[in-house]
Amino acid sequence: MFDRDAQRSRELFESGLYCAESVLLAIAENKGIHSEWIPKIATGFCSGLARTCGTCGAVSGAVMGINLVAGRNTPEEPLDGDYAAVCQFLEGFENRFGSINCLQLTGCDLGTPEGQASFQAKHVIERCNDYVEEATRLALSIIENIS
Repeated sequence: MFDRDAQRSRELFESGLYCAESVLLAIAENKGIHSEWIPKIATGFCSGLARTCGTCGAVSGAVMGINLVAGRNTPEEPLDGDYAAVCQFLEGFENRFGSINCLQLTGCDLGTPEGQASFQAKHVIERCNDYVEEATRLALSIIENIS
């Protein structure tokens, strides 16, 4: 289920968009959400939070995608549904890949020239393709159950 959307996120990633941008855009397209801010709003979340070895960009993009549906617009709206969906996603991704952290997932510090060279030399992008696809697939399956 959601294989077409997962493939779309991979295509976006392979076209030159980065992880968070690709996942968020694929989820938004699936939900019929079009905005000049998507994928722009996700850019700083790519490459492990702007190459700081933080949260995987595919994970960040998926969380933003979940928030497109389950997030809130006013302080009066509840948080519990969104938080539960995000936690379910994080647990599923971590169970599948062992971490939600870019450095742990890639083994490369993308904030350094050496880390970037290692990323290229070891073709780590192939693993990132899997992260992008699975983040999209998992997020959409969770969104389907809350929408």
